[in-house]
Amino acid sequence: MVFEPRSSRSLLQRRSSVSNAIQAGLDGIAVTGIAWYLIYDQFGYITSDYVIMLLLLIGALAVIYDHYAIYRTNVSLSIKAFRLFKAWSATFCFLVVMAFLTKQSETYSRLLVVQLFIIGYIAQLFMHIAVRELQKRFTAHARLENALIIGEGDLANFLYQKISNNPWFGERVLGCVLLGPAPADAPEAAEAKQRLPVLGHIGELDDIVARHAIRTVYLVTPLGGSEVINQVYFKLLDKCIAVNWVPDIFSLRLINHSVREIAGIPVLTLSETPLTGMSLFLKNLEDKVLAALILLCASPVLLAVALAIKLDSPGPVFFRQERTGWTGESFRIWKFRSMHVHQPDGGEIKQAQKHDPRLTKVGAFIRRTSLDELPQLFNVLTGEMSLVGPRPHALQHDTLYSQDIVDYFARHNIKPGMTGLAQVRGFRGETKDIEQMIQRVDSDIEYINNWSLWLDFVILVRTLNAFTGKHAY
Repeated sequence: MVFEPRSSRSLLQRRSSVSNAIQAGLDGIAVTGIAWYLIYDQFGYITSDYVIMLLLLIGALAVIYDHYAIYRTNVSLSIKAFRLFKAWSATFCFLVVMAFLTKQSETYSRLLVVQLFIIGYIAQLFMHIAVRELQKRFTAHARLENALIIGEGDLANFLYQKISNNPWFGERVLGCVLLGPAPADAPEAAEAKQRLPVLGHIGELDDIVARHAIRTVYLVTPLGGSEVINQVYFKLLDKCIAVNWVPDIFSLRLINHSVREIAGIPVLTLSETPLTGMSLFLKNLEDKVLAALILLCASPVLLAVALAIKLDSPGPVFFRQERTGWTGESFRIWKFRSMHVHQPDGGEIKQAQKHDPRLTKVGAFIRRTSLDELPQLFNVLTGEMSLVGPRPHALQHDTLYSQDIVDYFARHNIKPGMTGLAQVRGFRGETKDIEQMIQRVDSDIEYINNWSLWLDFVILVRTLNAFTGKHAY
């Protein structure tokens, strides 16, 4: 028997409200009107070049604003203003790149472009504030539908707070229904634990729904709660109630999680690398270009350090060691040798410590200034490493720490880097206890979940200070 979805309709539906459609329309009208006025004010007429610019601008707005979820999320005014600025800036970056690629940059007035950027952003921000105030006044008098959460725990509390704090949602969560039997202690104790009103337990669902005129239900269940979902769903199906399933997946360590569909089947991705498709291309482009420029500028320093190491102590200039890289594949890392040539005691690889007797005179200096890391630019150029990412550890240390940290190897869902979020936060150098390594792993996974070219840029700038800090030895 071949499985086929029962409906050809896409399961991933985007819901748009009237206010969001109005907001998008107002933004488009404002940007077009301002651009039209500025062009007429400077030239007295509109050329075909500016018509093309306007068409590109509106098209880019639609795509980029959708990417930044400008019209799909209700957040605080400060966050909305920042997101709007980022999306508007990205739109203009696209226009500038297109102008240079088509060699039309000299066609357009730079003064007009700057004026459109500033005035256009201010006008859009004003429109968003105005629509927000109108929404507040409208929803203050609108009738809210009663909603109910079936389930308990942190996710149920979080959902309750988000719906309750969103006046544009159109729903009022009256409380929750516990999946287990009624608590032996007083309902007040259960309610205090849940931080939202407890209306009863699952056996009383029919009575609760009828008594409170519930119109929407949110099923918040653990991953193994499919049996409960089946029972509750068919019980509510005949009552014309909107039923929403919120699987409690957040008890797991999620890595770049997402929701998509394959042939009409919803797929909830719990763990995935962020480096796919265009993201991988941009990351590789960033690494190759910047690594080549840094290598070119730093070549005199590399030669000077190599000469100093050779004159300071016998042994090779470079130190190479097996490390774990992207997707768990091993590679050999390049570093300047900073220690006397020695054999590990009992085969155990020890981390460098403060005032480590194994360090050479030159080695102590280049570790303190992080110059020993510069040869890893060759690893970046060959694609084994990135400029920014989780720092690769010795294979022996990977084995050791993975025994105590369950999701330790999740940090290999992205290319290892010369620097990373953990390093700029100070979690670098020797890890004397497991808590320090946990903090490093937490930062690495946070970086994977939030990766962007902008985050890479911020980390690179912060690295200039972090790599000569107190933890550099």
